Amino acid sequence: MGLKELGSTQVLLPEIGLGTWNYHGGPEVLRRGLEEGALFIDTAESYGTESVVGEAVRELRDQVFIATKVSPQHFRYHDVIRSANASLHKLGIDCIDLYQLHEPSDAIAIEETMGAMAELVDSGKVRFIGVSNFSIQQLEKAQKALPKYPIVSNQVRYSVIDRTIEAGLLQYCQAHHITVIAYSPLGREFNRIRDCDPSGVINQIAATTAKTPAQVVLNWILSKPGIVAIPKSNSTNRIIENCGASGWRLSSGQLAILDSRIQYRRRNRFDQLVRQCVPGPLHSLAIKTLNAMPLGLRRRFQ
Repeated sequence: MGLKELGSTQVLLPEIGLGTWNYHGGPEVLRRGLEEGALFIDTAESYGTESVVGEAVRELRDQVFIATKVSPQHFRYHDVIRSANASLHKLGIDCIDLYQLHEPSDAIAIEETMGAMAELVDSGKVRFIGVSNFSIQQLEKAQKALPKYPIVSNQVRYSVIDRTIEAGLLQYCQAHHITVIAYSPLGREFNRIRDCDPSGVINQIAATTAKTPAQVVLNWILSKPGIVAIPKSNSTNRIIENCGASGWRLSSGQLAILDSRIQYRRRNRFDQLVRQCVPGPLHSLAIKTLNAMPLGLRRRFQ
C-alpha cells in the first residue's frame, strides 16, 4: 500500500482508506481491508458506524489511523467536547487520530468551535484537526481561528467525473500542505462514471494495465500529490479490489487520456447550496430518479 504524509505532520497515511458512510458490511469486511493495508478508517457521529469501526479495530488499534467527524449542530464549545467524548466511547479508543468538522456552519462562530477543537488536542483526546467540505475562504477563516494547531486535512468530494475542487481548492490545499481526503472517489455508483465514458477509455486502460476499471479510476486520483481516497464498499471483494488501486501508477499518457475524454462537471455555488438545503432522505430519492433517466439525459446531471 502506498503512503502519503498527512499535512506536514510526518505521519504517513495509506493512500487508500476505508469510508463508512452508509456502510452495512459489518466489522469483518472492514477488518479484511485493514489486512490489505488500508489502515485508515473514516467515520462520523452522523454515520452511525463508529461502533462497528471500533469493533473492527479492537485488536489493531495501534496500527490503524482513525478519523471521525462532529456534526454542525454540535459546533458549540461544550457540544464539541461532548460529541468527541461520545465518539471516543463508541469507537472504544482513548484518542481520535483525526477529528473533523463535518461541514461549514454559519450558525456558530468558528472561533468557538475551534476553541473546543484546540482543547481536545490539549487534553490528549485528539491528535490532529481537519475539516470537510470547506472552501478556500472557509479554510482560511478556520485556520485563523485555530492559531495553536494546523488544519491538516480537508475531506471533499472528488472523482474523475466530479472535479469541482480543481477550480482552485485543490491547488490551495496542495500549496498549504493540507491533505485532501477524497470521498465518493468512485461516484455515488460506478455506473455514473461509466455514463461519462462514452468511448470506453476506462476499460481500454484497464485492459492495458491488467487492472480493473475501478482501480484505474482510483489510481487517477492517487496520481495527484497530497490526495488520499476513502472508497466505501460493503463487499470484501470490492474492498480488496479498491486496495489494489495502490502500489502502481498510470502513465502520463493514460492520465492525459482520462483527463481529456471523460465527461466531468464542476459544481457551482448553486449546486452546493441545493445539496446543503435538501433534506438527507430526499438525496436517496434524487439518486433513484437520476438512475431511472435515459443515459443521454443522465450525463447532464453527473
